[in-house]
Amino acid sequence: MSSISAIALSGLNAASLRLQVSASNVANAQSTGAQPNADGTVPAGAPQAYAPLEVVQSASAGGGVQASVTTVTPSTTSVFDPQASFANQDGLVASPNVDLAGEFVGQLLASYSYAANATVLKTNDRMTRSLLDIMA
Repeated sequence: MSSISAIALSGLNAASLRLQVSASNVANAQSTGAQPNADGTVPAGAPQAYAPLEVVQSASAGGGVQASVTTVTPSTTSVFDPQASFANQDGLVASPNVDLAGEFVGQLLASYSYAANATVLKTNDRMTRSLLDIMA
């Protein structure tokens, strides 16, 4: 595999991971859980709120990118929901710290990034075929 293909493939993988993480965040944005205690633990038997994720990309030494998944900090925000069985004495529950508008923009960027890297792969393939045709 050429270095151009390897670089584009790393971009495809990163874009795919970004879309996967964003879809998970959007799907779990409305899930709530008990407010964590001062030490960060959730009371026994109470549900824990979804911890949103984010993708961190860094440049690879030989070209391309490496992508890793981390937890968003802070992972939850307090929301007033006194009807929840696990609400604290103030009626607060933990809600995932998900910015739906930001997730939508991130999904669009992942889509465009994926398409751009796929185009690079196609162009590299055409160039290689043309070169082989000339040599034949």
